[in-house]
Amino acid sequence: MKRKLITLGFFLFAVMSLSAQIKWEQVEPGVWKGIVGTPEKYSLLEVSGAKPLKEGFSRLPEVVLPALAPEIMGFIQDGKTSLRIPLEKKEQLYGFGLNFQTVHQRGKILGLHVDHYGGKDNGRTHAPVPFYVSSSGYGIFINSARYLTVYAGSGSRKDSPEAPVAKDRNTDNTWSSRPYSDAVSILVPAEGVEIYLFAGPTPMDVVRRYNLFCGGGNLPPRWGLGFTQRTQKLYTAEQVKQEAEEFESRGFPLDYIGLEPGWQSKAYPCTFEWDQQRYPDPGGFVKEMLDKGVRINLWTNPYVSPDSKIYEEMYPVSGSHTVWCGIVPDMADERARKIWMDKLEKEHVSLNVSGYKIDEVDGYDYYLWPDVATFPSGISAEQMRQTYGLWVQRTTDDLYRKRNQRTFGLVRASNAGGNNFPYVIYNDYYSHQDFITALINSGFSGTLWTPEVRSSKTAEEWLRRFQSVVFSPMAMINAWASGTKPWTFPEVAPQVKEYALLRMQMMPYWYTEFARYHFDGIPPFRAMSLEPGFNPEQALSSELQSNNLEDNPYLEAITKEIKDQYMAGEYLLVAPLFTGQESRTVILPKGNWYDFYTGDYVGNGETITAKPGLERIPVYVKDGGIIPMMNSRLHAPKPDERVDLEIRHYGEANGSYRLYDDDGETFDYEKGMYSWREIKVERQKNGRLKGFVSSPEKGKPNTTGKITWKFMTTIGK
Repeated sequence: MKRKLITLGFFLFAVMSLSAQIKWEQVEPGVWKGIVGTPEKYSLLEVSGAKPLKEGFSRLPEVVLPALAPEIMGFIQDGKTSLRIPLEKKEQLYGFGLNFQTVHQRGKILGLHVDHYGGKDNGRTHAPVPFYVSSSGYGIFINSARYLTVYAGSGSRKDSPEAPVAKDRNTDNTWSSRPYSDAVSILVPAEGVEIYLFAGPTPMDVVRRYNLFCGGGNLPPRWGLGFTQRTQKLYTAEQVKQEAEEFESRGFPLDYIGLEPGWQSKAYPCTFEWDQQRYPDPGGFVKEMLDKGVRINLWTNPYVSPDSKIYEEMYPVSGSHTVWCGIVPDMADERARKIWMDKLEKEHVSLNVSGYKIDEVDGYDYYLWPDVATFPSGISAEQMRQTYGLWVQRTTDDLYRKRNQRTFGLVRASNAGGNNFPYVIYNDYYSHQDFITALINSGFSGTLWTPEVRSSKTAEEWLRRFQSVVFSPMAMINAWASGTKPWTFPEVAPQVKEYALLRMQMMPYWYTEFARYHFDGIPPFRAMSLEPGFNPEQALSSELQSNNLEDNPYLEAITKEIKDQYMAGEYLLVAPLFTGQESRTVILPKGNWYDFYTGDYVGNGETITAKPGLERIPVYVKDGGIIPMMNSRLHAPKPDERVDLEIRHYGEANGSYRLYDDDGETFDYEKGMYSWREIKVERQKNGRLKGFVSSPEKGKPNTTGKITWKFMTTIGK
């Protein structure tokens, strides 16, 4: 009788599975869409307006529908949709948004919900992107603007073919409170959803396809990759000018200054209008700063003060609840977006303000609108919460696109589809270690993250934080509260200056890597697990290796996790040190690796100990690595300015690199006004290395001046 009941159970499950199988439609090379039930029209892709960057797919391997596709199931019950995606024992999962403490996500239970990060990787974060990557070489994206519940390999079905075996806790020391689970389950609170399946064959190929599907990564203006300082909140125009002059006189680079709340007549909520006492002549102030090579970025949030001149006009198209007593524009309403855009255009952008820092669109439930709020567009408070960061990015990006002018700024919330928006995420959480983990995770979610520097208790901490931020999307000090400057700790000011200038020297490399992000979908900053030849097994101690980790993927996730070193561009491995550390271990992928500063050989596929001293952040270069650099300077090159390059080569192997070029400021690159130049280093018959650069294309941008070569590794020169 028992056998008959079990057989019947498997039969019923099989019938349910058959009826719940998903029909897959290929929408781009290596990308398939499936539909369960009736998906809501209001979705992440709809809000972001993301369109696939089709040309980039041609440079990816041809693939077929992943073998697991027929096993992915969808069910609708009680007005909700559940998805079940199978897992194999050796799979690891990455992604599910901007996490700060963990890179491996298998075994986690997450509530994907836009929020300020509160110190736990539970899904409530600034960018809870519902996309994940498997180590087996496929990815899953759920195109829903709802709060999603994810069981990432947690929960075991009784009829599963891989159901765990019951054990006696009293006598079996292999008993686990978290038995093996062979699936990812996702709950969507709607009667249908779109699901996308991305093929590899490698995890990096999956990430590339996802980024290209969402429009390609953002390509900032050149000046956006320079150095930026955010001033204290109540600075006046004269104080900002004085600060810029001090940067110049001390020889510290500076491309743009961020003004914090005090530039507005009132903030929290905002008027979006200049304070006439602190900034009596906004247009003249912005022009004077531009003439000195320094752009202005403005802090704001979108909540409208009763004292703003757009308050009455915005009132009918705002939500039912306020934030800090300011009305909340219904960004899903075209009229509300136009009112806000027109205000920003008239008061700021027309004065040549370079961009925005858009604050407080992420969360903390006690100040953001509650889920009972209503909006004139009919969009629910939940959906508005999940997409508000996308709306403010899209709206301001449109402002600058109309002027054919690129911008680069900061935002507190994003989501899937926002890959191409010119914004870097930041927050008020301030753990240096967790900031690096977030930088690593950003590469899995199509977002950019800055481990900004704000304040420090010691000179050591200040320098360590500054070294990290130089190898990140935005090199920034945020002094809105602390008033800190690069030279705040005089004992390390020379080293800080050295790294600030190094950031500028490396601009040709960084700019090219962001171009690869845009055109090819390759994240400029990314996890070691995306690097060929990387073996996380090296991180396991002999004691842990003796355990059967395959039986417990949760233990495996913890022990193999590498969350404090990362790849920066094609060739660089960065391994930050934190306050109190004099040394650290670094896991090198297979292949020869060399010290960035000296060119000396450091190892091949092994774990090394780095003892760089306080003056250095450990950085290593692949064999054959080519790093194009320019002279140290205080401001980014102007659009038509020719810049001399020093091309560095590391190691003994031949090398190649494609150097990107465009005008650095407009969107003309989207019309084909860009160029790639081939850089090659080859060993000659006499055993010496020699460099070659292809000729510039006629009629295409060419800002390269004189080229010199520097072969960093002594052997083989």
